[in-house]
Amino acid sequence: MTSSSKKPQAAPTKRAAAAAPAAAKASAKVAPAKDAKKAKPATSAFTKPLQPSKELAAVVGSEPLPRTEVVSKVWEYIKKHKLQNEANKREILADAKLSAVFGKDKVTMFEMNKFLAQHLK
Repeated sequence: MTSSSKKPQAAPTKRAAAAAPAAAKASAKVAPAKDAKKAKPATSAFTKPLQPSKELAAVVGSEPLPRTEVVSKVWEYIKKHKLQNEANKREILADAKLSAVFGKDKVTMFEMNKFLAQHLK
């Protein structure tokens, strides 16, 4: 190796030297905050278990479930019993159990969550 291939490193300027400890202090302050967030689990309204009504329990079960699981189980029920309108897939044709939850025979997939929310406590 020749000595001409290495470039000499310049000494840091006063500003850069002063900024380095400040950056280290800032990162030290941020690190504990990230650890604190990891220690506390995030609970949102979607992950909170809710008790379904008797009508909804006939479809999804009687144990408390998060809202996301309720919607998933209702969709499983809809697909298993082929309750989607073939001509308009956004429309759900309710059977006896679902009409007790929805209050009518036809609902759109966008209305479904509104009706489900009325049956969760």
